[in-house]
Amino acid sequence: MRRRPFRRIVPALGATLRRHYATKYTAKITSTSPTGKTLSAEVSPPKPLPYETRGYPIPRRHLICKATQILLQSPNPSSYSSSTNARRHHPPQLDPTNPTGDPLVSLQSYLSSLHLHPPLTHSEISEILKSLNCPSLALRFFRFCPSLLSPSFRHDAFTYNRLLHLLSKSTLPDKLPLIRGLVAEMEQAGTRGSISTVNILIGVLEDMKDLDWCVGLVKKWGLKMTGYTYKCLVQAFLRSRDIDKGFGVYLEMKRKGYKLDIFAYNMLLDSLAKDNKVDQAYKVYEDMKRRHCEPDEYTYTIMMRMMGKRGKPDEALLLFEEMMSKGISPGLVAYNTMIEALLLSRMIGKAILLFSRMVEKECSPNEFTYSVFLNVLAAEGQLHKLDQVVEASKEYMNRGIYAYLVRTLNKLGHASEAHRLFCKMWNYHDRGDKFAVMSMLERLCSARKTTEAIDLLGKVHEKGIQPDTMMYNLVFSTLGKFKQISHLHDLYEKMKHAGPLPDIFTYNILISSFGRAGEVDKALQIFEELDNSDCKPDIVSYNSLINCLGKYGNLDEAHIKFREMQERGLNPDVVTYSTLIECFGKTDKVEMASRLFDEMLAVGCSPNIVTYNILLDCLERSGRTGEAVDMYAKLKQQGLTPDSITYAVLERLQNGSHKKVRVRRKNPITGWIVSPLR
Repeated sequence: MRRRPFRRIVPALGATLRRHYATKYTAKITSTSPTGKTLSAEVSPPKPLPYETRGYPIPRRHLICKATQILLQSPNPSSYSSSTNARRHHPPQLDPTNPTGDPLVSLQSYLSSLHLHPPLTHSEISEILKSLNCPSLALRFFRFCPSLLSPSFRHDAFTYNRLLHLLSKSTLPDKLPLIRGLVAEMEQAGTRGSISTVNILIGVLEDMKDLDWCVGLVKKWGLKMTGYTYKCLVQAFLRSRDIDKGFGVYLEMKRKGYKLDIFAYNMLLDSLAKDNKVDQAYKVYEDMKRRHCEPDEYTYTIMMRMMGKRGKPDEALLLFEEMMSKGISPGLVAYNTMIEALLLSRMIGKAILLFSRMVEKECSPNEFTYSVFLNVLAAEGQLHKLDQVVEASKEYMNRGIYAYLVRTLNKLGHASEAHRLFCKMWNYHDRGDKFAVMSMLERLCSARKTTEAIDLLGKVHEKGIQPDTMMYNLVFSTLGKFKQISHLHDLYEKMKHAGPLPDIFTYNILISSFGRAGEVDKALQIFEELDNSDCKPDIVSYNSLINCLGKYGNLDEAHIKFREMQERGLNPDVVTYSTLIECFGKTDKVEMASRLFDEMLAVGCSPNIVTYNILLDCLERSGRTGEAVDMYAKLKQQGLTPDSITYAVLERLQNGSHKKVRVRRKNPITGWIVSPLR
């Protein structure tokens, strides 16, 4: 038999040549018999197979890309509603067949124009869902599919799984109700889910009832639990803090020959260790090694922490050495865990030795490392050994670590050790730490070492730290508290010349401090400076000045300032009224004191027990016993609890004694010495 070669059939040329995107080929085979007869046949290439070798339809990638592009890029009418001018000058160009710009309608029009059958397959729908990065849009597309394709269309488990997975990764506030609703739709439509459906549900649902429901779906749909399903279920129970159920599922999967991966093993070990289930944790640890799942650094860290908390540092040390022998280099967390285990058992020498090994391995300590040492050494009275720790890690002792140690030592009450470390930091580092400076200032001020505090405040600029208003306010407050007026005046002058600018707290501290020391003119001067600055007087400023003026006999000026603050729109509080009532009461101006009390009630400012005590004392001293008794009745009606001063005034009322025998008590509001008569 003789065969002719393939011939290329060239399309006929007409008046206009039309180019095709691909060249078409046909073949002609001719056979000649011995009798001379010939037989010819034309052969066309077969069409591409629509299914792959496994029997699944091959997704049309160009169709998937185009459909995804339409869904993601179709105009949305809401985007045009944000600007009226944009709508007026640049009206949106919408498709006449789709005036709303709905992407689903655009997709439907596109598919109709192609006359494809079927328009989309289940696998293509799944790929489109996967490509959509908007869960709400994916859900709309999923719901629209029956209208898009045909009324008889039904989603299968694969498309349901794709949407469930997309929703499970979303941040939608109602994603859990949506997921439960989708599963209910599946069951209502008679669509049987797969084990992947269950895996997705277990991964996103953490409520115990939901997890039991997921297990029920496995039986309802006649599915078989896989190793991955068991793993997801174990982790879900552990996330829900039901460690017993999680361990029970682990035992079941172990009986069926499945094993966890290293992450799930560590998660189970960590939960058991934290719940103090030591025996079960050891059982899981041994099973893990028998099943050829090698422990990693995190595994050993969990076990070492558990042994340390049980007071078994030697066993923790064996685990640490085993980890090292397997070539696992411990990191910071592993070292910290082992050091903590040793220190909890008061094995300070071994802990310092391990710390030195840690530094030699170039593993940088952090604040937790030092905090463990610091707490144990302080509790054991061995803070001198902190020098060994600091010396061993001096190349890692940065300003932050020094500052942390200084702050912590100050909080623990070890001021001398804190000061010694602060001096080391000052000598070793060119730049200081603002928080460490603040901590030292607080310690010096609380110890009444105001000279040292002022000296430190004047030197911090040498270490690149600009003293701020808070630092100055701290020292101002201490100087005022101890009435060191000369230092207060000098430091304030220095602040005005060198900065920073005073704030409202600075002015209030100064007014109160000068007023407490009887420097009325200076207090008035500071108040005027405040009034002329960018800051304006507040209620605290006026209260401090009124107290100062009233206490030292300038009652008229105090009353003027009281009315001035009202004119400025500042509502006097209980401290303001109590201060003025006491001022008038001590000068026997009972009528004015009573009038202020009535005004206080009228404006809705509730008096406290101090206010009542001041007025009771004033009325009793002036012989107005009846009014004093009525005032006590009001006090009880307000639900206030009488204190010792109240009862002292009542005792005087009962005895009828008006002799001027005074009991010195300090008024908690004004700081004056209240002297009830007996």
